[in-house]
Amino acid sequence: MKKLFAIASGLMAVSALLVLGADIDGKWTRETQGKNGPQTQILTLKSDGGKLTGTMEGGGGGGGKGGAPMPVAISDGTVAGANVSFKVVRDFGGNSVTQTFKGTVSATELKLTQDTEGGGGGKGGGKGPQELVFKK
Repeated sequence: MKKLFAIASGLMAVSALLVLGADIDGKWTRETQGKNGPQTQILTLKSDGGKLTGTMEGGGGGGGKGGAPMPVAISDGTVAGANVSFKVVRDFGGNSVTQTFKGTVSATELKLTQDTEGGGGGKGGGKGPQELVFKK
């Protein structure tokens, strides 16, 4: 009986570490080289059960003061274990662009695939899905 209890306790401890290790809450950043130098994209995320909320800043053009990217609220966000999905809808002068993100989260990385629809370019905007990696 002691052996069974020890095994069960060990499994619960490992499960707790995995859940804590894949905590999606907080700020995630990604930097890429753009035509005007380094571009930073910031995701600020908060989970509540299976619901995911937050904002995305950068990676979608200007709109803020002096052309600076404005944070955009994410929508339809879900998180189930390590699996993550959400959408970002941006408006560019009457052209609505929807970006759908799906991927996985670990302790230090958020790996996403991005599909873009709208903006006159149709599904994928002519580029197809993009792979993105954010770091915590």
